[in-house]
Amino acid sequence: MFLLYLNAVFGLLFGQPLRLFGLLLGLVVVVAYAAGGFGVANDQNWGYGVAVAVAVIVVAASLARFSLNFGLLLDLMFDVVLLALLLHPQSRDYQRIWFS
Repeated sequence: MFLLYLNAVFGLLFGQPLRLFGLLLGLVVVVAYAAGGFGVANDQNWGYGVAVAVAVIVVAASLARFSLNFGLLLDLMFDVVLLALLLHPQSRDYQRIWFS
């Protein structure tokens, strides 16, 4: 949840989703990060789904535009860590048991 909110804030401040997707889709990604974090914080299935979907989309777009730039490498690392944490078996079990 914290990484989703952090990605939303850093996306607005530093514009990584804006560079990947353009202005309009980048803002949609930032809002999706925040909405996913809100949904996960409130134990909602839709929030988990939004969080996983936006993480997969951003990792795929980052890999498609990958270069050996240190900033992009760091962005990709955080995106992959977020996706791994969301898809970890303990996270999946928690979501399955407690989310409504």
